[in-house]
Amino acid sequence: MPVTPIRRQYLKIKDAYRDSIVLFRMGDFYETFDDDAQLVARELEITLTSRNLGKNLRVPMAGVPAHSVDSYLARLVKKGHQVAVCEQLSDPATSKGLVDRDVVRVVTPGTVFEDSLLDQRSNNYLAAVAVDGEHAGLAYADITTGEFAATQFPLEQLPLELGRVGPAEVLVAGDSADIVNTGDSAWTATPLEDAAFEHRRAESALLTWFGIHTLESFGCEGLPLAVAAAGAIVGYLDRTRKGTRVQLNNLAVYSAQQYMALDSRTRRNLELFEGGRGEQRELSVLAAIDRTRTVMGSRLLRRWLGQPLLDLAALQQRLDAVDCFFGDGLTRGAVASALAGVPDMERIMGRVVAGSASPRELLALKVGLEALPELKDQVSGLGTAMHWLHRELVPAPEAVALIEAAIDPEPSGGVGEGNVIRRGFSETIDELKDASVDARRYIAGLELKERERTGIRSLKVGYNQVFGYYIEVSKSQADGLPDDYIRRQTLTNAERYIVPELKEYESRVLNAREQMASEEEAVYRRVCSQIAESAALIGRSGAAVAQVDVFCGQAQAAVDNGYVRPTVDEGTVIRIRDGRHPVVERVLNYGEYVPNDVELSREARVVVLTGPNMAGKSTYIRQVALITLLAQVGSFVPAAEARIGLVDRIFTRVGLQDDLATGQSTFMVEMVETAAILNQATPRSLVILDEIGRGTSTYDGLSIARSVIEHLHNDPRLGCKTLFATHYHELTQLAASLPGVRNFSVAVTEEGNEVVFLHRIVPGGADKSYGVHVARLAGLPQGVINRAWEVLTDLESHSDRGNRRQTGASPSQQLALFDTGSDLADALRALDVPNMTPLEALNKLYELQEQANSPP
Repeated sequence: MPVTPIRRQYLKIKDAYRDSIVLFRMGDFYETFDDDAQLVARELEITLTSRNLGKNLRVPMAGVPAHSVDSYLARLVKKGHQVAVCEQLSDPATSKGLVDRDVVRVVTPGTVFEDSLLDQRSNNYLAAVAVDGEHAGLAYADITTGEFAATQFPLEQLPLELGRVGPAEVLVAGDSADIVNTGDSAWTATPLEDAAFEHRRAESALLTWFGIHTLESFGCEGLPLAVAAAGAIVGYLDRTRKGTRVQLNNLAVYSAQQYMALDSRTRRNLELFEGGRGEQRELSVLAAIDRTRTVMGSRLLRRWLGQPLLDLAALQQRLDAVDCFFGDGLTRGAVASALAGVPDMERIMGRVVAGSASPRELLALKVGLEALPELKDQVSGLGTAMHWLHRELVPAPEAVALIEAAIDPEPSGGVGEGNVIRRGFSETIDELKDASVDARRYIAGLELKERERTGIRSLKVGYNQVFGYYIEVSKSQADGLPDDYIRRQTLTNAERYIVPELKEYESRVLNAREQMASEEEAVYRRVCSQIAESAALIGRSGAAVAQVDVFCGQAQAAVDNGYVRPTVDEGTVIRIRDGRHPVVERVLNYGEYVPNDVELSREARVVVLTGPNMAGKSTYIRQVALITLLAQVGSFVPAAEARIGLVDRIFTRVGLQDDLATGQSTFMVEMVETAAILNQATPRSLVILDEIGRGTSTYDGLSIARSVIEHLHNDPRLGCKTLFATHYHELTQLAASLPGVRNFSVAVTEEGNEVVFLHRIVPGGADKSYGVHVARLAGLPQGVINRAWEVLTDLESHSDRGNRRQTGASPSQQLALFDTGSDLADALRALDVPNMTPLEALNKLYELQEQANSPP
């Protein structure tokens, strides 16, 4: 079927980018066609039109304005789409025939570069995963900051490490895409051909990228999967960036064992980055501790919060740095002031290297570089503990001097319009500016000169983009004009002319403008290239500035909030005095938060916490986890005193939720998460369990809850530190038979029909949940509350009578779960609990329950 030339051009380009949406530049719009158009119209909620592009061929179209394309790009990329941007490469005004077009970049979630498409306070990682048998390699890069890292580990650790990194896009071999598509993953999986991960090809790509002969300096020996993943990233960048330089620092090889593992549930349950029902950032732990002054520092703090350290030496170094700022208020204030004007040096340098930095970004970079000597001096004054960071702050006076000399302090317009390069930096540009000014000055004076020559006072000189400069007179005065007036255009009431002299000066202006555009663009590129030569040095200093910002900010948060330096060691004890929840105390009035203590050790490793709803059980167990986590981030903590034995992982099982997409009920989700904890925890782990067994019947739930506590306590693989909040008051009896279990409860006082929650954690168990009281506080209708009291009284009465009939005991006596001399007790003693599977344990519990319920 015959098609138009532009249709053929589009189809050829689309064929090369089948997996991408092609934005095809046509004048002032980027157009999409065919299936792309239907997709874009749906995703962006814009009008779907059509156009004839061949004989009897009407093609669907959807377009967006070129001047606002970034906002549309952002929406498409956030939805996980790849977008190939096809530009006009020749000037439509001078092109003979079809305008040359080609794709200049492919924008994907992991290769976004533009500020308007990025979250300034979060890294935007492109990751790659290489898999071979039971092992995996992971590499990730942030092309906006230059960070580039790789590692290798057992395949089972991949979900945790991907969750820690939190990439925007993950590259994976086509036949293993399902490996990275976990149920709660927020990243886009991009399948590549298997050859992209071939070791020799990946190694060659890395050597070419960095211009080196061996990877030995990166420490990649014996890590073929890490090399394969890293090589896949640079190969992908070559294809998507279309030859544009991208800043990547030297490849940093690390071990996943350097960091505490935090699964997505734990990050969510502890509300590290988003809190509240609406996932509000201002109610997150990050918001509670963030006092950074730069976006670089904010990104770094977020990264550290998501990857607590297991390296004690590195932890002590961070804590020492915060302590230095904490103890020196004058330096802290001076550094905070110096940081206030520092821009995002890391991302600006990324754009400088890529050749896309604006003049104002260069001026902002200069401001950041000018702050380095002051920051270096201030850090030097903090003592020897900060010498390691002092060395990383390396001023770049040559770059500062270059920007100062080359860039006009008030640049206006785009590069090439003559208002970017500072006067005195380029003799050629200065001459072109002078020539243009002289010509414009002559043209401006021509109007007065011609009025005097012709005697026409209404004569005026103007400019039109189509016809250029002209002399305009009204039609009534057009007779008798000088012979050198040449008519150019006729209007309704006026005539427009040129004269040879005007044409000559117009030519000078236009030639100067063209030469100015070419010369200023060339000079500006050279300036950016010279600054890019210092990219590694400036990047190193930018990373150091971010660390200074985090340490200074953490010290300020400690001063503002009354945090203390924790003692972190290799021991097995977690001891916290007057601990507080960092977020909850922020939303309360000063002095309202009730602090509490905790001590977990090998001898007291399981705390069974009982007490009423709304009394603070969940807040208490989470604050212990958060204080532990913050200590291993290198932060001061909300407590009067804290000693933290290194924790390798924090597990949480909190709240009720289902997973309808996979057909899992609330209780099934609860059991799956609990099973994951029991199968993965170690003696070094901290386990937070809230209301295990509440998703099923009372007896089933109680049986499971008790079995879980016994397993955590008895299994030699575990023995982990555990906080177990529950409404099953019967579980408090476990302390009598399990030496590592301790009972605590939330103190309550009753005044008539009123209940006062004291929020104080005290030794011993609770015997009431006060659920009806909480229902009243929640605003249930009074009739419902009154009926609930009646039902509760009746149930408690029947329960007491049943207990007396079965045991002969009075209601006030403490009842054992089982008669220690019964057959049931003998059967329990005979169980080999440590070696039973969870299913065997559940089946046995069911048998024992049936036996207990059978009539004698």
